[in-house]
Amino acid sequence: MNLHAVAGPVVGAINPIVTVQLQTGMTATTAADGTVTPVYSTISVPAQIQALTGKDLRQIASLNLEGTLRAIYLYGAVTGLIRASQTNGTLVTFPDGSNWMVFIEFEPWSATAGWSKVGVVRQNP
Repeated sequence: MNLHAVAGPVVGAINPIVTVQLQTGMTATTAADGTVTPVYSTISVPAQIQALTGKDLRQIASLNLEGTLRAIYLYGAVTGLIRASQTNGTLVTFPDGSNWMVFIEFEPWSATAGWSKVGVVRQNP
């Protein structure tokens, strides 16, 4: 059962659902000088942006992150950087043009319910 489909519109009455751009890390190219450039695939998805909960903050307490952090509920599977498979992290562009990097997948329900909750940290322009 997709509870996000039920709860999303209700929560959306207070905190509107917005469209974000996901730049999913596909691979990377390496130049002759050794410079590595990530290659992304971009899609638009509806999302709900929220503050991190106390539970979220406890879960990431030892990650030593600095900056502005948010939680995003969205449809589909989203991942951060996975070193073992050499995939880039997912970048999220908010409607205001700001860029955010996925650093954790809090709730990976994409396989069963079709949605995920991820943590993002704002990137410098």
